[in-house]
Order: sequence, then structure tokens, then C-alpha cells
Amino acid sequence: MLLLVRHGESAANAGGLLLGRSESPLTDAGREQIGRLAALLAGRSVAMVRSSPLGRAQETARGLGLGPVEVDDRWVEVDYGEFEGEALGAVPAEVWRSWRSDPSYRPPGGESLAQVAVRVRDACEELFAEDGGGARDPGADVVVVSHVSPIKAAVAWALGAGEDLAWRLHLSTGSLTRIGWGPSGPALTGFNEVPPAPA
Repeated sequence: MLLLVRHGESAANAGGLLLGRSESPLTDAGREQIGRLAALLAGRSVAMVRSSPLGRAQETARGLGLGPVEVDDRWVEVDYGEFEGEALGAVPAEVWRSWRSDPSYRPPGGESLAQVAVRVRDACEELFAEDGGGARDPGADVVVVSHVSPIKAAVAWALGAGEDLAWRLHLSTGSLTRIGWGPSGPALTGFNEVPPAPA
């Protein structure tokens, strides 16, 4: 099973900013999300833990307490280019229209969702390549800590859908998504699972 974890809430997430390759510290709420995810995953047999190179993902991965963390650049967040760090409402409407209608749209200095899909597909195919190994090991899981765009790209890969699926999905910080393997290949078995906060 491939367990995809979106990092805990960062300060930029809490502020409603587009956060791609920039670093932003986790909030107290983000650290609490990590604790709840760690409790949810405790006791699972884990073969490997991989993470985006960004600090918020690596801190989340270490906080899960599931073993050594290996950095894999293919799981880094999309590059928003000149819109990096902008408030969501400050991005021009025509830019949003281009992003939503054309997966190959690349903001100046940034990366397209189609480019994200290529690198994530490569990472997923590698993890699921070996029958009985990697994410197809019936006795152990692979955990990847990443970001909203790569995780949505992995879901699209599992479903055999196009990159435009990303705009129809909501993925919370501190959430868990599960991709397994069935007779026809990858199978989405859980999406955007958020462990509840204590009452």
C-alpha cells in the first residue's frame, strides 16, 4: 500500500497563500495534525518513508516516527513561478482560467500541472514496479509525505484520469490518501482521510 501524507499546516497555508517551493514553518495546528497522523499510523509495518525535500514535508515525515526518511525530489510541490507567495485572491482571474482549462499552462518561471504529473507518475510506477515488493508488498507499506499537487497527481495516475481531475479534488493539510494494487493495477482505497481532533 502507498500511503500519501500531505504535510501539516504551514504558516503560508494558514494565511491563504500560494505555497510551492518556498519554505514556510509549520503552525502549532500543523504539528497537532502530525501527532494525530502518527497515532493513526502507529503499529503499521512500513518498508520505507519518502519525503519531498521541503522542510514542512520533512518535518512531517520525521514526526510520524515511522523510520528513516529518504528525500525524493519528484514529490516536491508544484512551482508557482511569479505567483509564489501570492494571496489566492490576488492571482488574476485569467490566470486561474488558464490553470483550470489547460494542464500544460505554466506560469512565468513556474511549472505546469502536466509536468508535475510526469514526475509523479514516474515515482508511482517505480514504487509499484515489483510484484510483492515496494508498495505492492503485502506485509509492509510505503509512506510518502508530499504536497497537494503531487498527491492529486498520484490520485489521477491511480484512477487513469487526466490532470484536470486536480481541480475537482479537495485535499486537506495533515491528511492521508491510500493507493493499493488490484487485478487491474493501481486502486484508490482512501482519499483525504483526516484524523479527528480530540473532543
